[in-house]
Amino acid sequence: MSHSPQTSPLKGQQQQGAEDDDAPSAIKPSRLKIAVPSEESDKKNVNKRLKDVEISVPIVYGTIAFYLGRKASESQSHKWTVYVRGASNEDLGVVVKKVVFQLHPSFNNPTRVVESPPFQVSECGWGEFEIAISLFFHSDVCEKQVDLYHHLKLYPEDESGPQNTKKPVVVETYNEIVFPEPSEVFLARVLNHPAVVVPKLPVGLNLPSPVAVDSVNDKERGDTKDHPLSQWFLNFSETDELSKLAAARQQVQAHIGKLRRQLSLMEGPPQQAKPPSGFDHT
Repeated sequence: MSHSPQTSPLKGQQQQGAEDDDAPSAIKPSRLKIAVPSEESDKKNVNKRLKDVEISVPIVYGTIAFYLGRKASESQSHKWTVYVRGASNEDLGVVVKKVVFQLHPSFNNPTRVVESPPFQVSECGWGEFEIAISLFFHSDVCEKQVDLYHHLKLYPEDESGPQNTKKPVVVETYNEIVFPEPSEVFLARVLNHPAVVVPKLPVGLNLPSPVAVDSVNDKERGDTKDHPLSQWFLNFSETDELSKLAAARQQVQAHIGKLRRQLSLMEGPPQQAKPPSGFDHT
């Protein structure tokens, strides 16, 4: 599949879950930095850009596939959903205008365009294939699109037993899309939005009044916190991850202390030092 000059291809770091009881959870640092527009193209944009400022948007994209069990047929063995969501299930509509999912050519209308959140497509099928996912942003965000690629997985790694109809196969990828030198209008609009990470701003910066985007007038629109599949989403919360790392460190320290005590008992009490040669010991 070819890329046009206006695309930024990205393959992130994948994570699998819902195949065993303890689904993995970890932040995989993978950042896609959008190129700053050239001076020529930026002349068309009257919005002032902010130097030395970056806006980061953590996203997760992936698939959840359920085995249909007795309802399965030769051509439809699984029901699956491909999606793009906020890393902590926030509404991405404040940044993303539309998402295009390119399915396998065997599907009817394989090019699916989703113009409002939640950005997802559900289908039934029997085969695994690569799905191209193209993100298009609002005009004050970025003129370029971002192309992502995700491999649909229907079967768990351990295929020794019958597949569970209630436990799906989940594969997700975490990425951060970074927008350097954002426009003042973009920054003002997303400054307090939970889907966007804004660093410390320069002192004395006065931003214009935010202008709402049509597709995100409703703050709750597209929020995936109450998504019917949210129980299967993997956890990419940095706060939770730091808490788990701290707990793991405590367990390691406790284990080290236990081993030291066991080693001390095995070696026995310290022996009395022998007197130097040539001296009587009384």
